[in-house]
Amino acid sequence: MSNSLTPEEYGFIEKLISIDSTGSTPVEDPEYGTLPYGAKPFTALKFFLDTADKDGMRTGIIDNRVGWCEFGPEKADLIGIVCHLDVVPAGDGWKTDPFTLTNKDGMLYGRGIVDDKGPAAASYIAMKRLKDSGYAPSKRIRLILGTDEERTCSCVETYAAKGEIPSFAITPDGEFPVIYAEKGIMNIKISTDEPSAIKAQAGSAANMVPAHSSCVIDGINYSAKGKMAHASKPDLGVNAIFEMIRILDRESVEYSSPLLRFIANEIIGKTAAEYTGCGITDDSGSVTANPSILKCGEDGESLIIDIRCPVSYSMDAITSHLAMIAAPYELTCEITNQMAPLYKAKDIPEISILTDIWKDNMPSYSGFKPEYLDAYTDPIAIGGGTYARHMPNTIAFGIQTPWQEDQCHQANECRALNDFETDIKVLTEAIKKLT
Repeated sequence: MSNSLTPEEYGFIEKLISIDSTGSTPVEDPEYGTLPYGAKPFTALKFFLDTADKDGMRTGIIDNRVGWCEFGPEKADLIGIVCHLDVVPAGDGWKTDPFTLTNKDGMLYGRGIVDDKGPAAASYIAMKRLKDSGYAPSKRIRLILGTDEERTCSCVETYAAKGEIPSFAITPDGEFPVIYAEKGIMNIKISTDEPSAIKAQAGSAANMVPAHSSCVIDGINYSAKGKMAHASKPDLGVNAIFEMIRILDRESVEYSSPLLRFIANEIIGKTAAEYTGCGITDDSGSVTANPSILKCGEDGESLIIDIRCPVSYSMDAITSHLAMIAAPYELTCEITNQMAPLYKAKDIPEISILTDIWKDNMPSYSGFKPEYLDAYTDPIAIGGGTYARHMPNTIAFGIQTPWQEDQCHQANECRALNDFETDIKVLTEAIKKLT
């Protein structure tokens, strides 16, 4: 089979990227009933499954939250690939339309081309090519498609509760090599219900470094720009909340807002380890923290902080520490979202199989250097959260390469066409060797 995309395959990716599938509040649809994440993610799911149905795949939808398509012997053992079709908001700074697939200088641009529509499309293309070639697997291969990974992961939790659990599954929603551990994740809200003397706003999603912030104090408007990045790697971005506070005069911060005073005194200029109280580092790495969503107004003041902590550290200890340092400012501290860490043994057979596939295909990826064979082959731990911690028997495998710039949640999110075609080859080999 050729690795090059056919016009039909390219058109499928193009249509998928064109659907703005950011999540929202539930809506009622006259034909399909309640759409729990809004119409946009469901539109992407329906398009995907309609395509799979026309291509002769078996398909299904559970509670309008998660869908699947599969081929292979109907009652055989099930192997899974778990992806998501929802995306984070496009944000600012794009040089192309984020919801138009743009092929420029060998790069594919579009929101979701890396996280995670692109990997979902690559997985499907791998499945369809195998099916059309007459490949007869000994097991079923099922592509599971969630639609709210960027906010709650309740989509795949619904599947885990009501769907058929694969005996083993991969989720290509991280990076290479194989990911054996994922840090604990929690969102902590620092807040007060007292009406604020200012109006301030920054951020649109807890798992993004905010790229824009604004504030009104005594009738004077302030604004600041930062750089968007994934919350698991805040150092790759520039936090617009910090940039805004830095341009405010100190007196305004001290007397106008207890929350801004807290950020200025307890967060800015300190490491994540210092202000979360988590000073340890283990195999999964060190703590990271990202103040992501700021709101100040008549209803009070609040700040959401996204925290990724080492697998061996107590998340309760971080909460207690933040509550302690927030108390003198008369601010409360509560957990709004929490995901336990994930840890898998490195020596299971499936990890060995996937590691070998990665080693064999590393040289085909853009920017490869021979020394990377020593540096980037062993299984790794990450700060990002994938579906692996919500679906039994699942690990993350790809799809970003470790020597390239992280594209998740970035403006101008892109993937080299050559790398996308290599993704299809890697996923094809994974399907064949796992089934």
